[in-house]
Amino acid sequence: MSIGSNFSQTKEKKAIRVLFVGNSFTYFFNLPQVVSSMAKSQGVEIITRQSTVGGSNLEEHWKEQKGTITRKLLDSLKWDYVVLNNHSTSAIDTPEDFMEYGTKFIELVRSKGAKPIIMQTWGYKSNPLMIRPIMEGYEKLVNSTKSAYVPAGELFMEVRKWRPDLELFQDDKHPSSNGTYLLGLAFFKYFTSLSTAEIPFRLTTTDKDGEKLYLLFMSQEDTDFLQQLVDNFDFKLATE
Repeated sequence: MSIGSNFSQTKEKKAIRVLFVGNSFTYFFNLPQVVSSMAKSQGVEIITRQSTVGGSNLEEHWKEQKGTITRKLLDSLKWDYVVLNNHSTSAIDTPEDFMEYGTKFIELVRSKGAKPIIMQTWGYKSNPLMIRPIMEGYEKLVNSTKSAYVPAGELFMEVRKWRPDLELFQDDKHPSSNGTYLLGLAFFKYFTSLSTAEIPFRLTTTDKDGEKLYLLFMSQEDTDFLQQLVDNFDFKLATE
């Protein structure tokens, strides 16, 4: 199955509704809004909402701790996709909980008629080798639940390999504007299967009064590289 094989919804001009569940890896530089903006620039409507609390993991979202309201939001609308972003070290430090609550959310999302999408995390700037156990943990979860995932960590690894000068990190772990642009491209590609080549290097949205707000400013050179990377990346392991 090729990435974004559920694109029939887009062809019918129906809005795609996506709930992003996670933490600061999701909300840094407004990833959900970035995905919506990218889609809008290509004539596609992706409506995004988020349930994000800094430092939270899926166990805390499940138990409604730290002020999370994810399970309520799952009941609030009819979602097409729910993106599940666990804590960046969960797959390494608490692998049993990682599997347990990842599986619980996947089953719950499916019971609501939506498709769960696992957002793979990445190795920290100071320790890129973290990606090895992260990939192993996510592969185990994906295979055991027959789920889809977006290989964010693998994409970060490829950028660091080919363009070590391109800063993906705001600090040691959070994505920079470049990192969030890369993540946005990956999710746009997953949800639509369209080429990313025409997505602009400046992304905007509007506030409640219709005023333009700028989300991200990229250079054309970096934009071209990231788009080429995503469009040529082998996503065959990223779909059900």
